[in-house]
Amino acid sequence: MTTQLHIVLVEPEIPPNTGNIARLCACTGCKLHLVHPLGFEITDKQLKRAGLDYWQYLDVQQHKSWQTARQSIGENRNWFGLSSKVKSSYWDTTFTCGDVLVFGPETRGLSEDILADLQALTIPMRNDAPVRSLNLSSACSIVTFEALRQLKTLK
Repeated sequence: MTTQLHIVLVEPEIPPNTGNIARLCACTGCKLHLVHPLGFEITDKQLKRAGLDYWQYLDVQQHKSWQTARQSIGENRNWFGLSSKVKSSYWDTTFTCGDVLVFGPETRGLSEDILADLQALTIPMRNDAPVRSLNLSSACSIVTFEALRQLKTLK
């Protein structure tokens, strides 16, 4: 089966977020990539609890660094980095099969170096929002389902 989308978590810090995203990937057929260092052990109880019955259905790959993830997944794809620090909305993006969605650590987001390496997108929020960003697993779900809607792969 062809991987519809690649979901890349760069240095994730919070086990339940990664567990929820793992569950999302298991339910949608997206491949999950975890870029080290992780802020937890893969055996972490909270991580397992969030995606408990889904780990056997998950296609997950771990990478030692951002550079090894880029090489492994392949440069000849569309790479989208999600950030609250940019203006280009994911609403204005056309997604294609094999695209890569990249999300940064919960407490600091993607670095400027990584963002410069990608097409940076944001999820629009109200201008006077009292918070700086959405939860990582919520943001990942929003953009993943829009990409899959465009690909028309889920029924």
